[in-house]
Amino acid sequence: MNNTLYNYISILVAFIVSYLIRVLPLTLIRKPIKSKFIQSFLYYVPYVTLSVMTFPAILQATQTPLSGALALAIGLILSYVGAGLFPVACSCCAIVFIAELFLV
Repeated sequence: MNNTLYNYISILVAFIVSYLIRVLPLTLIRKPIKSKFIQSFLYYVPYVTLSVMTFPAILQATQTPLSGALALAIGLILSYVGAGLFPVACSCCAIVFIAELFLV
């Protein structure tokens, strides 16, 4: 098969799958969802998706996965204590810098 035709077919299939994922729930589910389980599942889907995309990037963005893991741990602790986004981000950057300075 021609490479260009294969690319167009791949794009078309990706479009159809993406479109169906967005349209089918709107057309099939007409009444409000009353199940608490399904409501809570749908509520947490964006957070889980963001976490799944972010977590590997945290560990792989640094020279060593250990410095990324240290920054993740410090970031979790600081955010749990109540620090804002900017102090947590600055602290994580500093931890990565210090860890890579001494580990590499």
